[in-house]
Amino acid sequence: MLIGYARTSTLDQKAGLEVQLDELRAAGCEKVFEEQVSSVDVAARKKLTEAMDFVREGDTLIVTRLDRLARSVAHLMEILATLTSKGASLRILAMGIDTATPTGKLMLTVLGGIAEFEREIMLERQREGIAKAKAAGKYKGRKPTAQAKSDDVIELAWAGVGPTEIAKRAGISRASVYRILREHQTSSPADAVAK
Repeated sequence: MLIGYARTSTLDQKAGLEVQLDELRAAGCEKVFEEQVSSVDVAARKKLTEAMDFVREGDTLIVTRLDRLARSVAHLMEILATLTSKGASLRILAMGIDTATPTGKLMLTVLGGIAEFEREIMLERQREGIAKAKAAGKYKGRKPTAQAKSDDVIELAWAGVGPTEIAKRAGISRASVYRILREHQTSSPADAVAK
């Protein structure tokens, strides 16, 4: 049986999901698992877990692109090991790779390693760039938006407004509201605003 798996990172990527579903159907997938969840949070990818549980001996799990399936080579190898232990294979349409063949397994491992290497190099360059910018005094980082609204948060709290409503009015998270209130615990509204 051909089983498809489609994933996009956010709900805003509906068109990307539709394209994946069309490609999987065109490839002959009889059952497709789809979800919209970040690749970073592997634990939240319930449909991937369901697809892996659904796969039986002789089945092929099909994805359109490698990045739709695994975030790292280690995760990819874990998926591949699970499929292999079940007597199933993996096919990646965009790469023309099918792990039902020894060549397909080799190519997938090599390409996955290259992809992870490229990502590490990019992150290293990014860290170096930030370090250079900091040394030159050009990098300040993201301006803390919640702290800039501390006075408003304190005033609203002293006026009896609840944390959820304060967060809504100030345009910050409830966690930020609680953090500001903890940091500015005072005995009077005047002292709170003065801080």
